[in-house]
Amino acid sequence: MRVRATLLAGICASAMSFPAYAQDTGGDEETPTVNQNVIIVTAQRQNQSLQEVPIAVSAFDSAALEAQQIENASDLQLTLPNVSFTKSNFTSSSFTIRGIGDLCVGTSCDSATAIHANGSPLFGTRLFETEYFDLERVEVLRGPQGTLFGRNATSGVVNVVTHKPELGEFGASGEFEYGNYNGIKAKGMVNVPVGDTIAARVAGFYLKRDGYTTNLFNNEDIDGREMYAVRGSLRFEPGPDTTFDLMGYYFREDDNRMRIQKQLCQRDETGILGCLNNRRDFDKTNSNSTFTGTLGSSEFLAINGIPGSFGLNSLYGPDAYANFVEPASYRQVNTQFTPEYFADELQVQAHLEQGLGSIKLGLTGVYQETSVNSRQDYNNGVGEIPQAATAFATLNTFANPLAVGPTVASYFQPIVDGLFDGSNLCVSDTRDDGLGAFEGARICTPSGTQFDRSSSHGNSWSVEAIISSDFDGPFNFLLGGIYANAKAYDTDYYVNAFAIDYITGVLGSFTSLGGGLPPSYLATSYYRNNTKSFELKSYGIFGEAYFDLSDSIKITAGLRYNNDKKSLDARTTLASFLNPYSNNGDPFDSPYVGSFDADPGLAGNQLLQSRNVGFDEITGRFVIDWKISPDSLIYASYSRGYKSGGINPPLSPVFAVSESFGPESINAYEIGIKNTFANGAFQLNATAFYYDYTGLQLSRIIARTSVNDQIDAKVWGIELESIMAPSPDWLVNMNFSYLNAEVAGDQYFSDPRDPGGGDANAVIIKDITNGALCAVTGGAPGGPDAFVNAVNPALGLQGVEEFAADGNIASAGAFSICNVLTAQAAAIGAAFGGIQVLSPGVEVNLKGNKLPQAPEMKASAGVQYTAHFDNGMTLVPRVDVAFTGEQYGNVFNGRVNRIEPFFQANASIQLNGSDDRWFVRGFVQNIFNDDSVTGLYVTDASSGLFTNVFTLDPRRYGIAVGAKF
Repeated sequence: MRVRATLLAGICASAMSFPAYAQDTGGDEETPTVNQNVIIVTAQRQNQSLQEVPIAVSAFDSAALEAQQIENASDLQLTLPNVSFTKSNFTSSSFTIRGIGDLCVGTSCDSATAIHANGSPLFGTRLFETEYFDLERVEVLRGPQGTLFGRNATSGVVNVVTHKPELGEFGASGEFEYGNYNGIKAKGMVNVPVGDTIAARVAGFYLKRDGYTTNLFNNEDIDGREMYAVRGSLRFEPGPDTTFDLMGYYFREDDNRMRIQKQLCQRDETGILGCLNNRRDFDKTNSNSTFTGTLGSSEFLAINGIPGSFGLNSLYGPDAYANFVEPASYRQVNTQFTPEYFADELQVQAHLEQGLGSIKLGLTGVYQETSVNSRQDYNNGVGEIPQAATAFATLNTFANPLAVGPTVASYFQPIVDGLFDGSNLCVSDTRDDGLGAFEGARICTPSGTQFDRSSSHGNSWSVEAIISSDFDGPFNFLLGGIYANAKAYDTDYYVNAFAIDYITGVLGSFTSLGGGLPPSYLATSYYRNNTKSFELKSYGIFGEAYFDLSDSIKITAGLRYNNDKKSLDARTTLASFLNPYSNNGDPFDSPYVGSFDADPGLAGNQLLQSRNVGFDEITGRFVIDWKISPDSLIYASYSRGYKSGGINPPLSPVFAVSESFGPESINAYEIGIKNTFANGAFQLNATAFYYDYTGLQLSRIIARTSVNDQIDAKVWGIELESIMAPSPDWLVNMNFSYLNAEVAGDQYFSDPRDPGGGDANAVIIKDITNGALCAVTGGAPGGPDAFVNAVNPALGLQGVEEFAADGNIASAGAFSICNVLTAQAAAIGAAFGGIQVLSPGVEVNLKGNKLPQAPEMKASAGVQYTAHFDNGMTLVPRVDVAFTGEQYGNVFNGRVNRIEPFFQANASIQLNGSDDRWFVRGFVQNIFNDDSVTGLYVTDASSGLFTNVFTLDPRRYGIAVGAKF
């Protein structure tokens, strides 16, 4: 029988998490020999040697994290094959493994990459934002984990293992770092034994630095950090077979971090699209294309019988950013709104491990609370109001009793009172109670700022039990079950702007005046996508059997049953119902709120859309591994992964989007080999894999709301990981991966950047009633152009015009109203060769397109040398380099969505005391100050189709000192 490695957790290799070497005193020459310490991981829910596990897994112990300057989740991508990480919209992130990441956006979305703490799943964790400190190791498992971990994971698992208290030994350590941007960081740990059976450990960190980004509006630095975390642990071992661990953790951040690093746009001078489709320039969207640009225009107001002089702009005139110059740097912005970022998280975890002869019982419970609240300038720019003088003069006239009479004036004076404060323009605040500028909850600035807010609160708990065996015979097993409950409440996304308040006031006042109703505005006077409550109830039952066919061949077979139930109450509001100015409370207390329908799918008017969905699935894996020699292991595996579906949020206005989306499933095939050569001096692991993916969940923005679609995909690739130690003082690591991740089969979707679908005969329409897009198509050449030119004059709108020649838009475009065009197409479309109006546009086939956030190639290398001095001190210089190849920011690909390859280099040099009790280290990260773009997100048509981009940090350097006792 080949005994499964069940070595003690916490044993680790050298300072690099690689095999450690010692002097062989039995000979004349110094030859490297393998130290008996080996890397221990829990990839199969028990302690095993890294090289014995038939899974593609990488692990970093605390010393390796320090030496390679892996400070957080983002840094892991610089050394791991086929792993990438990026921040994303709405205070989220995406940890992508082998082309599969968190592309689903929404409260009800599960994570493709599961984040675990000490083997337990976390929900909505902010762990990707914090710094690593006092860890035993970080494990990254690549590939679907269909039987053992948490609630399943289709791409892989990141398991953060905290350092446990050490019995019978007092210990303490501290570290202080100072770097550029006035960055200070402090870390510390104290381990205190209480008798022979109990020990306590407290660890924490504090980080504060100035911002990476200069705000040219006031020459202040923004995008700074101020955060801390503390962790307390208790271990109790009353006997040799019983271990009880208790851990409490709290993290808090409160600073001016930017959620979006930069916005880019190839400006569309027509104002129909806002941004064109060929490249990402340092430029600002044409705001005539936005929701506020269309509804605030003189043309829209005139169509609705309101004097055009109320208009803030003209669709055919200069827009708010016509004179704005976008700083041509990722580290410069121009905004009058200083970002605000707050996040915190509480974790409490208890784990009991009890040995019963050859049986081991593990019981783990976790409770978690999280919250996040972020605000920043929606466009990262300072705009103008092109027709401010005329519009404000008109408003003041209508609010003047002497000019229009006291009755009419009473409908417009509340707008003046709410939105003007001397020379300042006021915007509704973002409050959970729904109050805005017309209730006195406002923010006033010289130019009338605009900003968005992303916020969420949640709590969760889970309980997991595992029984495993360690029999002497060829058969062993593992059985387990988990139940999890996660809740989120007041998960909100707001967009607030002076123009929105102004438009909702003007439209509401004219509507209520014309209807003989009390003076009212249209509520809400800001966009709010509000998930009032979400709940997940999930359980899984899983098991694996291990059978040794011989001393060298073993079979693993596992099954898992998953059951997930989700419920969600949500609504989306923007100018949805009249609310009297006299109502100073919740807008939903309005006597006219009954006209609002949050759920058109049900009869009657609903104030909330309530949905329930449920999913269940059986997954599993089968592995055969062969120990072909004491130093080589080869394995082949099949695994099936699953991720549950979810609920799309309600849209405003309503578009034809599915209310829910289904689960993902993946059939994964993998072969791998793990080798150790030259008596441990060379380690080489290789993996090849093929994925057949069904129902991959992808997000796109429609009507200012993220909804999720599904596609099929094929993914295959290879991974190489190597470690070389040509002598005891040299250590070299090199990794390489290649990835091909493509859309499989015919998959048709409308590209938001090009709703015409590349059809030169189509006309792209900007709907001036909601800022959305549709496309007019027809069989006869020139028919759509002639049709739009025939309909538009009756609306007071101009005809078709061409986009810029270098915009990669074959179609023409025009401002119009999609519903009107649809009605006219039915009435007179035949005269133009047959006309269709497609919303949101012409669908194109995505077959063969690359999946987003899936770099084709990655390579990394690190070199470390240890110089020994006669006094016992050592000097350890180290250099790490990483290359990430071409990738795309979304599934439509094309030049405008291409993310260029980037290169990162880090270096450090550390002087260690003779007794290893102290050190001094100098470091530099991102040596060449590369503007490395890791991801992008395209906004929707009503925001002007600009691109949010996310980057790695700029060059950082500094010095650190530390000591331990």
